[in-house]
Amino acid sequence: MKPNGFFDYDVIVVGGGHAGCEAAWAASRAGCRVALFAINLDQLAFMACNPSLGGPGKGHLIREIDALGGIMARVADESILQMRLLNTSKGPAVRALRAQIDKALYQRQMKQILEKEENIDLKESTIVEILVKNDRVTGVKSITGTVYSSRAVVLATGVFLRSMIFVGQTAYPGAPAGQRPSEALGDNLASLGFCLKRLKTGTPPRVHRDSIDFSVMGPVTGDEHTGGFSFLNSDRSFEDQVCCWLTRTVPETHQIIRDNLHKAALYAGLIKGAGPRYCPSIEDKIVKFAGRDSHPVFIEPEGATTREMYVQGVSTSLPEDIQYKVLRSIPGLEKVRILRPAYAIEYDFAPPSQLNYNLETKNIKGLFFAGQINGTTGYEEAAAQGLIAGVNAAHSSMGKEPFILSRSEAYIGVLIDDLITKDIKEPYRMFTSRSENRLLLRHDNADLRLTEKAYQLGLANEERLAMMEKRKKMIAAEIAKLESIRITPGEENQKKLAALNTAPIKQPLTAAELLKRPELSYYDVRAFLPQEQPVLPRHAAAEVENQIKYAGYIEKQKTSIQKIARMEKRRIPKNFDYSKCTNLSTEARQKLEKIRPYNLAQASRIDGVTAADLSLLLFYLEDDERKKSMEKKR
Repeated sequence: MKPNGFFDYDVIVVGGGHAGCEAAWAASRAGCRVALFAINLDQLAFMACNPSLGGPGKGHLIREIDALGGIMARVADESILQMRLLNTSKGPAVRALRAQIDKALYQRQMKQILEKEENIDLKESTIVEILVKNDRVTGVKSITGTVYSSRAVVLATGVFLRSMIFVGQTAYPGAPAGQRPSEALGDNLASLGFCLKRLKTGTPPRVHRDSIDFSVMGPVTGDEHTGGFSFLNSDRSFEDQVCCWLTRTVPETHQIIRDNLHKAALYAGLIKGAGPRYCPSIEDKIVKFAGRDSHPVFIEPEGATTREMYVQGVSTSLPEDIQYKVLRSIPGLEKVRILRPAYAIEYDFAPPSQLNYNLETKNIKGLFFAGQINGTTGYEEAAAQGLIAGVNAAHSSMGKEPFILSRSEAYIGVLIDDLITKDIKEPYRMFTSRSENRLLLRHDNADLRLTEKAYQLGLANEERLAMMEKRKKMIAAEIAKLESIRITPGEENQKKLAALNTAPIKQPLTAAELLKRPELSYYDVRAFLPQEQPVLPRHAAAEVENQIKYAGYIEKQKTSIQKIARMEKRRIPKNFDYSKCTNLSTEARQKLEKIRPYNLAQASRIDGVTAADLSLLLFYLEDDERKKSMEKKR
């Protein structure tokens, strides 16, 4: 049943950042009428910090978003300034795309896509209250007092909840791009019983291109034949890419910072929230890595039509005059002009232990959290959560079962499991090292893993499904062919092997067995195949090579996943009384009571729960089941 009237919706999304845009898109594609609220519609999908997307872990998330029918990858591919494939000298599990993005173009492209979606109403307004009745969300109220009803609401508030800007020892309520913070909504969430804590992040200065001396810097160029983030653009080449530049801090830079640490908001004690460990401020770097006399600084363009440049690596909360001194001590920036000073921002987040796996809050049905409100950092992490929250908000509105990805299926599953299982004490960032199954969850096979699920959800159309199935068949057929073709140790083949700088063969072997050699690529092995064999596209050839070379490791990971699956089948009742588990350690009992894991597998990943605790927990679960069974028999 569809809602009627101007102010009635199936799903309402609050926040127009990367999480909110993906949530609105996913909910609309799932068949719901959606309202997307943003404080400023001209700032949809705004890149408040670095003008880039991707990298190990983050690039994997973008590929998975695309495979699930999301829009980040497609918009990114139309906004590329520079594209690089990282970690090419390492294994396929950690390779990933990273791109410099034209920020303004990215925003325009995203807004156009959302404007054209007939199931989405874009609305510029500030939401001040979540409306709840009998522990179920009923809608939202705007700053003008207008009430919008809905059966599901996604909160994707970014860093706006009761946010404060810090420059030196000056602090004031503020949000990115000069926007207003969301004070009333933060107060409302606290009144609804949500635990809110503080986190901190920051940005570096933006400077004028014409004030930079690039002659003393090293160029950082892109790769032309990488393919795009989206599987729709797998064979795309990116020509006419822009250049980024590398310089470094010097001892004078570090001394200026040390002399002025007391003026930085972070070290003056003004900021209470924890900042991101893996993207620290320049002050943090100087203090925590005191033995280093130099740190890299990347100069990156913000867009194709602006002279504004981003100074990657110099995030700071120092006063403006000290920012000038710091920058002008760095080679190439001696005459730099600052367009936008750096700042730190502190904001509320809701520890995600308050969420279920579908990102619905445990206390209020139909209310979902996505993005930085859950303690994450990064556009990609936010967008991934937004897509999952949007799908599940639509399912909640329509009475369907939740959509949940496991750790073994996707980095998105790792992300969400980590968030709701572990204590979030600092902004969470995705890395490939966070996945124990990273060889299975490669960035280049996300479509093979997830597109069929997207089709079943209504997020991917038949054309997209057919494209994936064609690629899967192409890869399987090529692997079968390589396993069937035998290469003999004849004179001609030995000459070919010598030309490839690989050892001769002493007995016949298949082309697939030859490809297992680390020094040989798929295209090297093609020299031993009949000449009429068609050449695979680059993306398919890479997947064939990965599946053959790493077949043994992949099978080991699949075996490990099967063991975890058995633990996942061992469910823990929602109302299980942990207080009766007297032999559990106090820490384990407290953590289990707080998080209330769904099964033994999730319980095993909780910090502070040991193997001994798990054995005892299993004993208590079985004892509880025996007692209940006996009661039923009486």
